[in-house]
Amino acid sequence: MATGADTRTDFIIETRGLTKEFSGFAAVKDVNLKVRRGTIHALIGPNGAGKTTFFNLLTKFLPVTAGQIIYNGNDITNVKPAAISRRGMVRSFQISAVFQHMSVLDNVRIALQRPTGMSFHFWKAESTLYRLHARALELLEAVGLADYRDHLAVELPYGRKRALEIATTLALDPEMLLLDEPTSGLGHEDIDRISSLIKSVSANRTVLMVEHNLSVVANLSDTITVLTRGQILAEGTYAEVSKNPEVMEAYMGTGHV
Repeated sequence: MATGADTRTDFIIETRGLTKEFSGFAAVKDVNLKVRRGTIHALIGPNGAGKTTFFNLLTKFLPVTAGQIIYNGNDITNVKPAAISRRGMVRSFQISAVFQHMSVLDNVRIALQRPTGMSFHFWKAESTLYRLHARALELLEAVGLADYRDHLAVELPYGRKRALEIATTLALDPEMLLLDEPTSGLGHEDIDRISSLIKSVSANRTVLMVEHNLSVVANLSDTITVLTRGQILAEGTYAEVSKNPEVMEAYMGTGHV
């Protein structure tokens, strides 16, 4: 049931008192988060802060202990994981998830099949994929992989695999894109490339990302939420949260935020 026009216009997703307990331990505790539509929103925090658990709750890989998840004005707290992507919220995983021994092009064409209901028709003739060919090439061009179209995914450098993963995610035409540590394990050049890619693909959609690289967060994010011990510690722009004494204390050992 929709919660009203204002919610749909301003915030694409909202959590209300979101909590996840494991044997009495609250990994996420009473989190109230609002993500404004059409922005890049970063979720940061020290190791063990509950960031990945929070993502798993949003995408229904974990059941909620308490609270609500509102997406586009609708309560999706008890919606099944497969239905989440059909509603336009798609997650890109921290560990690159592609078909390693298929070509780059075929990885994207397979992803493009999902909305058609043909996802698992691997036994059909290859010609059934041809009609998806043009769109697949567009996506590869968008993520800088046009020259790698015929390479096997396993042959790609790690940074290019992350770009391929984003391309397969974009194939689902998400309204909201959840990125889990998109620059994890990347060298400086690849970080710059993936950061530019995130900025590019954020046009006309909302991005919520968990990210450990604070320079990436500072350069890309409109809003930052700091999570620690499963709770929101601070929220605002990078300039605002980086000067917060509690945030600085939470990041003690790094010397800065």
